[in-house]
Amino acid sequence: MASVAPQITFDDFMKVDIRIGQVVAAEAFPEARKPAYKLNIDFGSDIGVKRSSAQITAHYTLDELVGRKVAAVVNFPPRQIGPVMSEVLTLGFPDADGEVVLVGVDRDAVIGGRLF
Repeated sequence: MASVAPQITFDDFMKVDIRIGQVVAAEAFPEARKPAYKLNIDFGSDIGVKRSSAQITAHYTLDELVGRKVAAVVNFPPRQIGPVMSEVLTLGFPDADGEVVLVGVDRDAVIGGRLF
């Protein structure tokens, strides 16, 4: 298990813009070095639909991802992942085997809502 990261201030935390979005499209990403999906995630009218590459193939199928709410960092610079420009970082935690389990919410949250 990784050690705890160095302490940060609340202002540091507020620099990371984590929002809830809804997956509106998911497709295979065979060109990725590690198994991954390409996701289109709707963050509401202020942010819009953003693309993400997510290594979540161990626990999720394409069909079950569409309509699912996910958390993502929306203010990182876009990053080229093979032929895909990933615009947001979809968030998850590792399971016992190191595979990604998506961060979710247990109640209905407003699309585009910011984590606080």
